[in-house]
Amino acid sequence: MSKNPLFSIAAALCLAACTTPATRSDAPPPAATAPATTAAPTALVPERYVSADNPGDELDSLATWPAADGRTWLIATAKSSHSLVVFDADSGERLRAFGHKGGGPGEFLRPNGIAVYGNHLFVAERDNHRVQVFELPGFEPLGTFGAGQLTSPYGLWIHEAAPGEYEVYVTDSFMEGEHYDVVPPLEQLDRRVRRYRVTFDDDGRRFRARDEGSFGDTSESMALRIVESIAGDPAQRRLLVADEDMRHASNLREYTFDGQPTGRELPAGTFEAQAEGVALWSCTPDSGYWVAADQRYPQTHFLLFDRDTLAARGSFMGETTAHTDGIALHAAATREFPFGALFAVHDDKAVTAFDLGDVVRALELDSRCAQ
Repeated sequence: MSKNPLFSIAAALCLAACTTPATRSDAPPPAATAPATTAAPTALVPERYVSADNPGDELDSLATWPAADGRTWLIATAKSSHSLVVFDADSGERLRAFGHKGGGPGEFLRPNGIAVYGNHLFVAERDNHRVQVFELPGFEPLGTFGAGQLTSPYGLWIHEAAPGEYEVYVTDSFMEGEHYDVVPPLEQLDRRVRRYRVTFDDDGRRFRARDEGSFGDTSESMALRIVESIAGDPAQRRLLVADEDMRHASNLREYTFDGQPTGRELPAGTFEAQAEGVALWSCTPDSGYWVAADQRYPQTHFLLFDRDTLAARGSFMGETTAHTDGIALHAAATREFPFGALFAVHDDKAVTAFDLGDVVRALELDSRCAQ
């Protein structure tokens, strides 16, 4: 994501496996705006680590994967080096990089969105106009989809609809103008998010992807103008899409799984900068919090909202983390994070980690989130 609002376009991405199967209908609830609350001071939660800087990568989005050796991988897309960077999630140590510039299998052009489900890794490539699929841990290329439908894919979110069958949502932030910095007319913004049904064979190595169309509100007040981050909640059958266009008040907007806008968004002024990475923190099957990055400088503010009502539940910042693009929320215990961790990109050049137990204590959240 660029720090220029005209180019700043993002999922972040979040861990997709922390919720239960849905039982609700996709019928949109009555249009409403999340209730406002009196803002409390932003808490300071020191990072457990900040990785070594590597400005040449231009890191963007994050995903986690539990490796067989007991380590947890933190995988980041690196736009400028056209690669993926793997960190040890417990220490921030850089373990390896994978891929290089190109359009073939295992090659990338401006990889941006990333998501992991099981041993399958999905990467959205802006300039190859596709989503590439790999098998972990060897990063074996399994194929691609989206070419011919996607123009500028950015963010990814995945929901397992049935064993071996995924619903994949991809944000598509195509722009106009000589420098591709002009938001298209409203009537074209009904293609801001595209849905695919991806079905794997029993061996998990071959798949079929079916295009299930696109969606996006085209009204003046609720249109998705510049999009990247997207995340969902299967228990609520709710998608939250971040609109980063600060000229029209950057915000999170709600859709149903079948692409219907509900008319719900956060109160105006919730984000002082751009709404960036979004993730669901599922503490129990039906409780928890949404976490979103407000891309401020000198410190990013991480905002928390009630999973059900979207009411504000506090905010925190680190001592260092700034200009955050992607985040990944890993709710499972790891070697160094017994209550899980929130990982964030710092200023395009490093990754940072916050202990979720520290966040629970600092914001006095539901104690079930730190058990």
